[in-house]
Amino acid sequence: MDKTLLSIGHGYSAQALAKRLLPQGWRIVGTTRSADKMDEIAATGVEPFVWPGADLGALLASFPNILVSAGPGPDGDPVLNATYDDIARAAPDLRWLGYLSTTGVYGDHGGGWVDENTPLTPSTKRGQARVEAEARWQGIPDLPLHIFRLAGIYGPGRGPFAKVRAGTARRIIKDGQVFSRIHVDDIALALDLSLHSPAPGAIYNLCDDDPAPPQDVIAHAAELLGVPVPPAIAIDDADMTPMARSFYAESKKVRNDLIKNTLGWSPTYPTYRAGLKAMLALES
Repeated sequence: MDKTLLSIGHGYSAQALAKRLLPQGWRIVGTTRSADKMDEIAATGVEPFVWPGADLGALLASFPNILVSAGPGPDGDPVLNATYDDIARAAPDLRWLGYLSTTGVYGDHGGGWVDENTPLTPSTKRGQARVEAEARWQGIPDLPLHIFRLAGIYGPGRGPFAKVRAGTARRIIKDGQVFSRIHVDDIALALDLSLHSPAPGAIYNLCDDDPAPPQDVIAHAAELLGVPVPPAIAIDDADMTPMARSFYAESKKVRNDLIKNTLGWSPTYPTYRAGLKAMLALES
């Protein structure tokens, strides 16, 4: 296997994957929008590449494995908008292309379960943009596409501890509200397994085994830190930005059976309690 990967939009999840692949002898080129981040990326062992800005066409033609983490913006998918023809030309020669999507494509299910066969009925503009982006990627002939629909991502540097410590965390209460989550290291594990066992056309949900109300996560983080649990606030009484409130517009539990059964993936952190405990241990 050609152990080279082009990581387009080399962000949080892609960086976790790089930590797994680099010790295996992989060469990784990661794109960043800011030249200011090049040294930071290079320090991890990944070769930085500023994009948009430079021509991505030559890299697309020379890397057999590509990870796309960049999400859609107001004008649609930025990668396809800029490089559709290059990707279409490269598609027959690619071995694996992973696209990081979101479980937001399923919309609201009133706290019920969804899986990869659930119809896509997004209830937010972000979710609709993801549905449209997925369809565009799926429409490219001969593209070895693998779609990963991610639940709410947390992990080192991205979790509730900072806000709980600062006293700014809130337990917003909405009856019946439940979310699925995924630790970033478990995303990296799934991508690693998929790279080693390509299945073009595959769509996988990525989440842990424990969908839970968001207020429970905040409360548990406070308990782990030994600080008072933030008071409960009814969602109708909460001062929230439209973006923050939109996350409460959808409630669902996401199934992960497919990726377990096909790739043998099993989350290292099957519950938010296990994930938060591990995060806190890293800080000590």
